[in-house]
Amino acid sequence: MDRSVQVLLSQNRMQAPTDPEQKKKLEEAALNQMVAAELLYQNAKKLEIPELDKKVEEKFAQGKSRFPTKDDFEKALKENGITEPELKELIRRDIIVSNYLEKQVSSKITITTEQARKFYNENLDKFKKQESTRASHILVGVDPKASAEEKQKAKLKADDLLKQIKAGADFAELAKKESTCPSGKNGGDLGDFGRGQMVKPFEDAAFGLKPGEVSGVVETQFGYHIIKVTGKEAGGTVPFDEVKGKIEEYLKGTEVQKQVLAKVEELKKSAKIEYPGQKN
Repeated sequence: MDRSVQVLLSQNRMQAPTDPEQKKKLEEAALNQMVAAELLYQNAKKLEIPELDKKVEEKFAQGKSRFPTKDDFEKALKENGITEPELKELIRRDIIVSNYLEKQVSSKITITTEQARKFYNENLDKFKKQESTRASHILVGVDPKASAEEKQKAKLKADDLLKQIKAGADFAELAKKESTCPSGKNGGDLGDFGRGQMVKPFEDAAFGLKPGEVSGVVETQFGYHIIKVTGKEAGGTVPFDEVKGKIEEYLKGTEVQKQVLAKVEELKKSAKIEYPGQKN
């Protein structure tokens, strides 16, 4: 029960409640999940899985390999109040239930293009994208507390770099050698960004350029920038074909969840479930 409560808290990014009523509700939710998992497991273990022991060991090894050392792994087990045999049993049950859900539920659900398009048309607000641009920059960094002389020196260096670019110097190579921004090692590439993600002077300059164009020297609180826009994407509604796969995946996931809940309720009717302090 304690482990199940911790899983719920983690999944919902919640702190453990101090209010007794909230704690009771959380424990009830955890108990319901445990009952559902047990019902599905009892039904699922009727299906044979070839080389189950091997699959359990492989998944256990994969999980263990994520830890730098054996001590780190054992520490994690201790913190979660679980032993290696108990973890292997949880993995075994997970494989058995996942196999059952895939064969008996997921594989039997098909989402049609018509269903996906209907969801798309009814939820167009979810498929809006803002205008974005892709840019690289060369930064001559200046400390905010720098003297007027230091700022002037940095500005002169930025002016010189701009002259080199206008004379045909390779922007990316110059960024690698001269930019004080970490992006310099990638040729100054900052990736895609929308409005509101960069400081205002930088944003205004970047969104005012066409792909391939280079700005003048732009001053911000970080220093002096030379910006080159490498791509642009207009805002608007994402075309259906671009999101069709994700919509189908979402709709299928929703339907699987719905059918699993229905299956659990069906299994409850024929099961004998004993709760603490009472019998059902």
